[in-house]
Amino acid sequence: MKDGLGSGFRDLCPRHSDSSLLSGIFPGQTPKLTERKLDRGAIPASWRRFPACYPAGTQTPSPVQKDIPRATKGAPSRGRAAGRPGGDVIQWQLFLMSSWVKVSDVALPKILHPDDVIVKVTTAAICGSDLHMYEGRTAAEAGITFGHENMGIVEELGAGVTLLKKGDRVVMPFNVADGRCQNCEEGRTAFCTGVNPGFAGGAYGYVAMGPYPGGQAQYLRVPYADFNALKLPPGREFEADFILLADIFPTGWHGVELSGFKPGESVAVFGAGPVGLMAAYSAVLRGASRVYVVDRVPERLQSAEKIGCTPIDFTKGDAVEQIIKSNGGMVDRSVDAVGYQAVSAGGSTEQPNIVLENMIKVTRACGGLGIPGLYVPSDPGAADDASAKGMISLSFGKLFEKGLSLGTGQCNVKAYNRYLRDLIIAGKAKPSFVISHEINIDDAETAYEKFDKRIDGYTKVLIHPNGGF
Repeated sequence: MKDGLGSGFRDLCPRHSDSSLLSGIFPGQTPKLTERKLDRGAIPASWRRFPACYPAGTQTPSPVQKDIPRATKGAPSRGRAAGRPGGDVIQWQLFLMSSWVKVSDVALPKILHPDDVIVKVTTAAICGSDLHMYEGRTAAEAGITFGHENMGIVEELGAGVTLLKKGDRVVMPFNVADGRCQNCEEGRTAFCTGVNPGFAGGAYGYVAMGPYPGGQAQYLRVPYADFNALKLPPGREFEADFILLADIFPTGWHGVELSGFKPGESVAVFGAGPVGLMAAYSAVLRGASRVYVVDRVPERLQSAEKIGCTPIDFTKGDAVEQIIKSNGGMVDRSVDAVGYQAVSAGGSTEQPNIVLENMIKVTRACGGLGIPGLYVPSDPGAADDASAKGMISLSFGKLFEKGLSLGTGQCNVKAYNRYLRDLIIAGKAKPSFVISHEINIDDAETAYEKFDKRIDGYTKVLIHPNGGF
């Protein structure tokens, strides 16, 4: 991943040409850190990416950790001043430490640009992608604030916001996009070139995805809010379903779409984590004739079976052979919902290419492969030098011989989220079946540990930073 400022502010925000607004996008002074968050404890990677944006003589900010007492379980986390967020009022947030996560205090976010809104977070979710940073398997530095799956209530609006109002209930795509670049105009918001100079794509709280703190916190700044925030019906109904519109429900749907799926076809989904279950569920909703779900965790395979899929436990025999035997032949489409940390049948040895190889074997000639599972250009924890550089061996000759199509990349959430929202409202979809735990922010450190170890049934965890649920 490249660092750099690109061509500067005009690339970042092409509607404006006044360079004096630059300090509003990348502030020269760091907010006072007095909030609760999960963090690794040093300089946030997102801040370090833009050193030239700080005035001459300004030191690169470094967070200061502060331990505070736990809130009463089930109650809103920490009292706060009434009225407009800002000033010295604090919020709690989840920060990545050197090898673990921690809840800390930092200052509330502020409006930095007329297109911003501040959202009071009602629900945030822990994503499997967060675990890559948690485990040290990305280039993330200590100090990054977690949380790219966020929803809540609009608390404050910038002067340029016209489509939202205070009190609106909204969910944000994990993609941060400006809605103005060529990719956004073509609907490819996951690859916006205007929000993260030198890189295609931005996101909240994720390594190399721009200066956008995550939402596993009480409040979140949402840039380009008219474009990025999806309005929801008021109240609390469907809260556990709507939060999944931020990422995993659209991403699962996208994985099936990438495979070239058509109604009536058969699908094999590798991985029964939240994204894999959402891909399988999407295939069912879209009319798949048969859906096979491959994993080794019994609870996850049981969840797949409950939605009408055939579970395939790869510890009990070769997954490809099991699928072909059950299906009476190869499947039409396959989906990789595992990514670069795939493991061998024993479960103790990583084999980054095993899912891709199995997909090539199990998919019929002229079928398609959808790959929403995460792959990275560098992996500090890889077992070999090639994998550490993001290079994975693949039987490309066999893929070519079979005429297989291959689709990959992050999900363009805005291409799907409003339609999936309406399916939820109409009672046609209930994705919240994947949720295993709902917690207050105080319990997040334990939740990360258990989710990472795949123990005690931890599959999908929702955090309610302000309590009340």
